[in-house]
Amino acid sequence: MKRWLLALPLGAFLIVAVLLYRGLHLDPAQLPSALIGKPFPAFSLADTQGGRTLTRADLLGKPALVNVWGTWCVACRVEHPLLNTLARQGVLIYGINYKDDNAAARRWLADYHNPYALDINDKDGTLGLDLGVYGAPETFLIDARGVIRHKWVGVIDQTVWREQLAPLYQALLDEARP
Repeated sequence: MKRWLLALPLGAFLIVAVLLYRGLHLDPAQLPSALIGKPFPAFSLADTQGGRTLTRADLLGKPALVNVWGTWCVACRVEHPLLNTLARQGVLIYGINYKDDNAAARRWLADYHNPYALDINDKDGTLGLDLGVYGAPETFLIDARGVIRHKWVGVIDQTVWREQLAPLYQALLDEARP
């Protein structure tokens, strides 16, 4: 009986080691989201320019990318030029400035250009919490009715856009056409 008790810690260690090893092979961009297929959460927050209060209703009408970003986020700086390019090509992008200083966000958008049709100031992170945001950048793809259809965690680069997000975005555009 005592030998069995001695093997118990070893067994527990092996189980934990297997779980950790499995975690090494997970793709962080494929983090599951319980919100896929559900409406974008309700919110009422100021825009980064301070001119108006935005709500979920402001996001309805056309498919869009909703990009969670922050001036403190190094990876956001990497993806920002592509977001500007996509916006110039007609891709509708909404921004959520996540847990950030609003003055710094306004400077960032002035310095690096603003790809966002609307940019939500989520300084306390309440909308990010409702979205299950792990950090920035994260991007949600919503349809014209505001239903979350896809979530991408990490930087959007040319390959991610071309191979992952562009086909999904185009399908939503096609679906939204009368």
